[in-house]
Amino acid sequence: MYQPTKIIAAFCLILLAACNQNSASEEDGLAGFSTDSLKKDIAMLASDSFMGRKPFTAGETKTIDYLQQRFAAIGLEPGNGNSFLQAVPMVNILATAAPDMQVKSAKSNFTLKAYDDYIIWTDKTDSAISLDNTELIFAGYGVVAPEYNWNDYEGLDVKGKVVMVMVNDPGFWAGDTTLFKGKTMTYYGRWTYKFEEAARQGAKGCLIVHNTKAASYPFSVQQKSFNNSRLKLDNRGKDMKDCDVIGWVTETTANKLFTAAGFDSGLLVKANQRGFKAVPLNLQLSTSMKVKTTYNKSYNVIGKVTGTKHPDEVIIYTAHWDHLGIGRPDAAGDSIYNGALDNATGTAGLLELARAFKSMKTKPERTIIIVSVTAEEQGLLGSQYYAENPVYAVDKTVANINMDGLNRFSQTKDVIVVGEGQSDLEDYLKEEVEKAGGYIAFDPHSEAGYYYRSDHFNFAKAGIPALYIKYGSDVIGKDKAYGQKLKDDYTDNNYHQPSDNFDAATWTMEGAISDLKLLFLVGRRLAFEEKWPQWKPLSEFKAIRDKKK
Repeated sequence: MYQPTKIIAAFCLILLAACNQNSASEEDGLAGFSTDSLKKDIAMLASDSFMGRKPFTAGETKTIDYLQQRFAAIGLEPGNGNSFLQAVPMVNILATAAPDMQVKSAKSNFTLKAYDDYIIWTDKTDSAISLDNTELIFAGYGVVAPEYNWNDYEGLDVKGKVVMVMVNDPGFWAGDTTLFKGKTMTYYGRWTYKFEEAARQGAKGCLIVHNTKAASYPFSVQQKSFNNSRLKLDNRGKDMKDCDVIGWVTETTANKLFTAAGFDSGLLVKANQRGFKAVPLNLQLSTSMKVKTTYNKSYNVIGKVTGTKHPDEVIIYTAHWDHLGIGRPDAAGDSIYNGALDNATGTAGLLELARAFKSMKTKPERTIIIVSVTAEEQGLLGSQYYAENPVYAVDKTVANINMDGLNRFSQTKDVIVVGEGQSDLEDYLKEEVEKAGGYIAFDPHSEAGYYYRSDHFNFAKAGIPALYIKYGSDVIGKDKAYGQKLKDDYTDNNYHQPSDNFDAATWTMEGAISDLKLLFLVGRRLAFEEKWPQWKPLSEFKAIRDKKK
């Protein structure tokens, strides 16, 4: 007997099967996540035997050996040819500054004291660096931002001179939402940008005027790094533009310099006005530094799941494996900075994501790249090296998703997006969070510029849309105050301290698994979707990708 319903049903099954060849089912890959395996990897990476995972130590060797073993055991293919490793050549720069700086003015001469009034260092490897009666210019914010119609260097020649500039953006200082992004810091507000732009302009030096609220940390944070060694990428043989001298001055010191030049602090306010013209201060600075350098290599660890349809198009997940190593002991005598939350959790999270993608029944059409980067704590150096020396072409890289500290406690209703309004990835995440019954929130301290302070930032600088989240505080079954207290306790007592240890009794990692699944779902969507995520119109990174199209 003719049974049309059965024929229709069979036809539907055929269609469904055909569809499933080109997309994953709702649950595909989610069963690959395991709280137990996540905990085991965190416990291992954060154990004392890994010695705080500092580059150029035995702790690094142990870490990268462990990650290679885990990558292979999961079934990842080597991500750099036939190797899991990408060598990252670096240089250790120890700049020892003279104890003071001489200031010469038309009225009188005076001396500034290093450490108290200012701190300076250099990214150059010359054995000796000096300022010799070098002219000082106040250049407002030191910003060239055509999309905001702002150029503090317009018509200004700073070659061979020192520029003094303000930290953060005009919108923050002026309290004006129409300037840049208001209180939300853009990259133009970051101290790293100020130094980069000054170098591009040919300045010999750049000094940033410190302000605690605008910088989001006190001057004492900068003082801790004075006359300490710093790692930088080894750029020998490259035409790199760097200022000879870079650093910070206190706000009190800046006002002292203004007074000596015949101005007052009102100059800082005038710099908020569009069209502000830089002011030569008619002051000359003199000081010096002695520099010692040593060269070595660290390693990024890279694995992949090759795509079935577009193997040359990649989605990159990142987390840094490094921490601070062995240092000053705490009150209990513990000197190993284990970095359990920062960032053994993110590193272990990469392994969970790798297992999830490998477990998929419908294999991703685009290639999934898993990268555990080195030297984040030294200035995002591993991700910077990758972005400048990409294993996979930048114009074939769909997106970057970065993890730096996962939720070690219970699930939260909220997920914090760092960098509101940057790219479509924010919208992709929002869809997945809302499907799970939660909601996204945005970084409440956007003026601190956290979007520019983890490894995704180097991908953004290359024009690649990048997503970075932090775990929320709206703990299910509790109030927001409870979750915020947990976060504040970590920040106040454990961040970058020997006490950042894994605690099997209290670290449930349920929240981490929940957040990892969300990041997996975003990447899974990208692995099958024909269109690419885009930067939003007001992102400072949009023009970079647009140029590469």
